[in-house]
Amino acid sequence: MKRTLIWIGALVVGALLGMLGISWLDEFMSFLATVYTRLFQLLAVPTIVLAIITTLTSFGSKGYGRIFGRTLTYTLLTTISAAAVGALLYVLIAPGNLPMEAITMGEQAVETQQTSYTDHIINVIPNNIVKPFLEGNVLSLLLLAFAIGIGLSKLPESENKSVVVKGLLGLQELLHLLIHSLIRTLPLGIVAFSAQLSAQVSAGIVADSIGKYVLVVLGGNVIQFFIVLPIFLLARGQNPIHVLVKMMPAVLMALFTKSSAATLPVTMETAENRLKIRKDVARFVLPICTTINMNGCAAFILVTSLFVMQNGGATITMGTILLWLLISVISAVGNAGVPMGCYFLTLSLMSGIGAPIAVLGIILPIYTIIDMIETAENVWSDSCVASMVNHDTE
Repeated sequence: MKRTLIWIGALVVGALLGMLGISWLDEFMSFLATVYTRLFQLLAVPTIVLAIITTLTSFGSKGYGRIFGRTLTYTLLTTISAAAVGALLYVLIAPGNLPMEAITMGEQAVETQQTSYTDHIINVIPNNIVKPFLEGNVLSLLLLAFAIGIGLSKLPESENKSVVVKGLLGLQELLHLLIHSLIRTLPLGIVAFSAQLSAQVSAGIVADSIGKYVLVVLGGNVIQFFIVLPIFLLARGQNPIHVLVKMMPAVLMALFTKSSAATLPVTMETAENRLKIRKDVARFVLPICTTINMNGCAAFILVTSLFVMQNGGATITMGTILLWLLISVISAVGNAGVPMGCYFLTLSLMSGIGAPIAVLGIILPIYTIIDMIETAENVWSDSCVASMVNHDTE
């Protein structure tokens, strides 16, 4: 509770500093926020790899099956529900078409990226063991971690295996020490993140909102966050308020970093030490969820795709909505947990079908706010999944 209050205090201080409008202070806070984001991204990659390898090694080929099955089930259910909420709000609120002048202006803000989803999948398959680490390709790292972890679990007990496993566990302990040290200084980072956001809002970055579309996207996130995910927890006999209060440091961190991957070290530390999720569950479930459990992304892809296609003259039927609901869920599962990952994935999808991607240029100025809320929702969903899996496997 003390840490949460300190973080909230840092949030308020940062907001006040950002509203002062002092240019050198804004630049310094932006620099500080970037430093913290990069440090957490630095720790996120080895956290993901070591957590999965050591967990699979200790579980063995049979031990992790039930946990993985539960994780995948809850991930798909929460992601589908998020997209469904977005679809329902889109039908009810019915955003209108943008004026042609606005679309023409949007063309100047967006660059076409001709990358098919097939290329996206191929890029996940590593052809160089070092490259995924250098690029921070989370999906490729997951494949490598699964292969190494399962391979170690299959090896017969020997001195060589013992040395490798102890070395990996030692690296993991060192990594956790670095994470704890960074978290102790995090209030300074929160001041910087909050000041950066406050300065952007004061500068009018969110002034050019597009009304009903924004209402659908943010409304869907709020409903998923405060209603749907708590219902999942209640259905498993858990208190959603308790889970949210315990996981609040991770949710707040996600809000400002706009990256569930960068937030992962905090999410794992918070889940283990505050929510008291078993280490074997937290270190297996959360790295996987960080990559495939993208509630906010699924809703954004669905709603934005429908909005862009509608502005391109397409008729939005129930069949179209159901088809893109499926596409959005599959796309979200394969998306990387990095800032603006959903935006560029949607841009790629719309470019591939010849939709007017200039609409995405109009959305771009307000995407910072959308990305923040989506990431917080994603980490909250990750926390819910980990808590439910922990409950189911006790």
